[in-house]
Amino acid sequence: MIEEAAGVETLVDDEFIADWGHPPHVHTYHQFLFVPLGWITVTAQGQEYRLSASVALWIPAGIVHSSRFGEDSMIVSEAFDAERYRLPYTEMTSVNVTDAQRRMLLSRTRRSVLSDDAFAFASLSAATRASLPLPQPSSPLAVTVARELGRRPDDPRTVTEWALSLHTSSTSLRRAFRAETGLAFSEWRTRLRLNHSLDLLQRGHLVGAVAAMVGFSSVNGYIMAFRRHFGQTPGAYAKRSA
Repeated sequence: MIEEAAGVETLVDDEFIADWGHPPHVHTYHQFLFVPLGWITVTAQGQEYRLSASVALWIPAGIVHSSRFGEDSMIVSEAFDAERYRLPYTEMTSVNVTDAQRRMLLSRTRRSVLSDDAFAFASLSAATRASLPLPQPSSPLAVTVARELGRRPDDPRTVTEWALSLHTSSTSLRRAFRAETGLAFSEWRTRLRLNHSLDLLQRGHLVGAVAAMVGFSSVNGYIMAFRRHFGQTPGAYAKRSA
């Protein structure tokens, strides 16, 4: 079935999928997209969402979108009846995938496993996570940097200094983060630091102390980055959390 949406021929549900991806289409159901291997880029409402093994996407029913697949990507798509299940999101929403969710999603790909859609929906749509989607790199050197920053987000080393310590070039390291996460190294690190700061704010630490603890060189820089990504100041977030 084909409908006209904003002057574009739009397929309803999954009538046609090409090797390269999926042309503009719309679902009558809510869809949860997860890519345990490879990547997929979904375009909707003028924005692009890049998914990986650590970042999935909720697509509410009725939103026109298209997608591009990476070669040899494994794509897991969960569909939920829009009339039966109330999705907490009304817009396309990227979410970080937990280890428990990953295990559940993969287990549901086996036909021998009995499906419990109500449980799956409850797990995947559980309370909105404030943290920013943070795709993880896959190449050894980039993984090393990501792991160390995860342990010490306040590590002040620049990408050049990281590259020197790993006996590689800064260009190679930057390219690895861009290609594997879809983010520049500086943006990836900023997201990591902001995510770490959420828990510290919830635990009652002062904004200035949190900024230093996660590696921002100035309190104003932290506040500006926080407002840019979360739409509010860290102080306002702390009050709401309390």
